[in-house]
Amino acid sequence: MTASHRAAIDQALADATERIWEQATAIGLKPFATHFEIVPSTIIYEVGSYLMPGRFSHWSHGKMYHVQKMMYDYGLSKIYELVVNTDPCWAFLLDSNSLVQNKLVIAHVLGHSDFFANNAYFATTSRRMLDTVTLNADRLRRYEYEHGQDAVESVLDACLAIQMHVTPYTVDVPFTSLSDSRDRQDRQAQTVPGPYDDLWQYDGPPEASPTTIGADAGPDRGDRDLLRFIASHAPSLKDWERDAVQIVRGESLYFVPQMQTKIANEGWATLSHATILRRLDLEPSEYLEFADLHAGVIQPSPRQINPYHVGFGMLRALNKRYGGSDVEIADEMYHLRETQSDLSLVRNYLDEEMVESLDLYLYGPEADKIVVTEKRWEPVRDRLLQDLTGYGVPIIVAEDGDFEGRRELYLRHEWTGRPLDLVYARKTLEHIHRLWGRKVWLETASQDGSSEILSFEPKQGHSSAKSA
Repeated sequence: MTASHRAAIDQALADATERIWEQATAIGLKPFATHFEIVPSTIIYEVGSYLMPGRFSHWSHGKMYHVQKMMYDYGLSKIYELVVNTDPCWAFLLDSNSLVQNKLVIAHVLGHSDFFANNAYFATTSRRMLDTVTLNADRLRRYEYEHGQDAVESVLDACLAIQMHVTPYTVDVPFTSLSDSRDRQDRQAQTVPGPYDDLWQYDGPPEASPTTIGADAGPDRGDRDLLRFIASHAPSLKDWERDAVQIVRGESLYFVPQMQTKIANEGWATLSHATILRRLDLEPSEYLEFADLHAGVIQPSPRQINPYHVGFGMLRALNKRYGGSDVEIADEMYHLRETQSDLSLVRNYLDEEMVESLDLYLYGPEADKIVVTEKRWEPVRDRLLQDLTGYGVPIIVAEDGDFEGRRELYLRHEWTGRPLDLVYARKTLEHIHRLWGRKVWLETASQDGSSEILSFEPKQGHSSAKSA
């Protein structure tokens, strides 16, 4: 490709981006300022496997990279874009995209950027996360230099095994290392009392003191944030290990809103790109290419939920219900964009007409084949809500950090309609033991109300017992 041809393509893309931005704001979108980078597939899949540029290295990220790259090389899947929730928003476009593909992708990205900027679930996320993950990666590399790569990797293995068991709805207590706490206590003990110190007792109880994080802190109960609980109360973690747990937890919390709003977010971005591109002056051949690409994005899957399909189908139906059209988004839709998660959107708005038009159903085994078992809208909606509860992650609660008075960790699985994968659960207990340092227990629930208690301790190995 000649330099002049490359310059012409870049100018055409720049002009298209400007027109798309004008149309996005004309229909009411309020996205962050958005920076676009055109990159080769290797960069797209590297960012996609790490989830953020500059994130810490781990073998699981490399594994995901090779899986995604292989599927791209064999034509099984293709990532057209990646967008990062920051301000300004960063987006990466694939350099092999055609101009029409990039037009759709840019409009889609602006829908995501608008959702990031205005949805309530993203309000508390850091908009400078690119800086944060880079600093986190530097700290973890320093720990590798000081304590060895194997030691750091074993902690990260354990943290990433439970990285989704976090919640933004717990109160964070600032991390204070044990050495810092002891230094502060020593300084307080060495302070010479003044002649009027006894007067300060009237301001409050003299024993009141700041909470200290570490092995001496009293464990909370009923905490769904396992990484927070472990970082706060694990009895044998070293300071650098506790910091590594906090690093993984902080990054996991950043991704929680994306898991809570996958259907709503992708549905909004798809509704945005469809509306914007219909307002552009596309040539007939361009419109045909757009229609073909859009149809591929929202194509339903026979065996699992396609969030683009369900999200776009629901929001398009609601947009028309509230007076919108193919080229306008109704004012009420912006209120939904601000307030809805996947759970609330499905619970409040998925009705019989939508289930029928989206062709949603339940399926299961019958004899030696898989068949459709249910098409009535209420059971379909309820099953979808069940699958979305906890954004598909089993709810595990840290019940007791001093079980039987031995600082053992007792976890409980809350029943949401699906049993635990016990093989996976047992391996996960080994990782949790690596962090907690004492015996770990897990009480699981089942459909009939009975439960099973698993436990792990290296010398005793795995054990389990049924209970009524």
